[in-house]
Amino acid sequence: MSLSEQALSYVRAISPYQPGKPITELAREMGIPVDSIVKLASNENPLGMSPKAKKAVEAAIAGIERYPDQFELIAKVAERCGVAAGQVVLGNGSNDVLDLIARVFLAPGRSAVFAQHAFAVYPLATLSTGAELVATPAKNYGHDLAAMRAAIRPDTRIVWIANPNNPTGNFLPYPEVRAFLEAVPKDVVVVLDEAYNEYLPPADRVDVAGWLADFPNLVVCRTFSKIFGLAGLRVGYALASAEIADLMNRVRQPFNVNNLALAAAVAALDDHEFIKASYELNQRGMVQIIAGLERLGLEYIKPHGNFVTFRVGNGAAVNQKLLQQGVIVRPIGGYGLPEWLRVTIGAEAENARFLAALEQAV
Repeated sequence: MSLSEQALSYVRAISPYQPGKPITELAREMGIPVDSIVKLASNENPLGMSPKAKKAVEAAIAGIERYPDQFELIAKVAERCGVAAGQVVLGNGSNDVLDLIARVFLAPGRSAVFAQHAFAVYPLATLSTGAELVATPAKNYGHDLAAMRAAIRPDTRIVWIANPNNPTGNFLPYPEVRAFLEAVPKDVVVVLDEAYNEYLPPADRVDVAGWLADFPNLVVCRTFSKIFGLAGLRVGYALASAEIADLMNRVRQPFNVNNLALAAAVAALDDHEFIKASYELNQRGMVQIIAGLERLGLEYIKPHGNFVTFRVGNGAAVNQKLLQQGVIVRPIGGYGLPEWLRVTIGAEAENARFLAALEQAV
């Protein structure tokens, strides 16, 4: 018997996560100079990282020989969100936080509910524990909360919800989310993943951290990878009841967020000018890309994050033609959407380059 056959069967059955193609990989494959490649595949901030965060990272290098202390960032997040420090759990990116939740509540003989076309990490986190994944059909490419409520079984311990959803960009109005929470059994944890929350128009946002007092089974997850521009440093966080946060911290690696990431995140939270500029650039870019898609007669899903998902017929073929032109977007056939592609909203010149390449590709 091989060593791989000794591994847990449910681990062997997992399909590995496929990230957006790196610029350097495309350069190697196609022989295209790195500086002529446009990457709009991974929902990264085209402005880069917060200038205040960059200065903080440079200063933090002097203490890199020391183990990290999460106190300052936890206190900052708790103050910003209006919760106690004991209700904040940090992660090596929000993916780490999602995995912690799964490790606490899921195991063989238990199940988790998620929506078709939702973030790929939910199945990965669920299946890695040996739990069963219950997928509900999408509604207009997004979450069908009624179907998700109906799918909850006696052995269900987690419901995964992304709002806005990745990779489709759908958004659930918060009154609908709250009504769902009121209907869910109190012993089922509802994970509300708000990775793209800061890109929502202010009128659509709701302070869901204030819901934790009413719903002890709610866990809210957020990230510094998107609007804050810290994807490469890997830092995210969860807001939860003190009871759930304590359980998550029991399985969390002691130093799961490094010194540079902690310093950058603390500084980024206060860089309001950068956050404002990133939001406004995204709004302008969204208009630019949608106008281009409409000019080409391509269907798209109304976006609510920093990306647009659009239909091209044969996603793999069109994606390959874009790659040959040095433009990287995200094929999403693995999400059950083989006719669609997802493009990150970039800087004005990057968006124009993408639209020109797309016109040739289709």
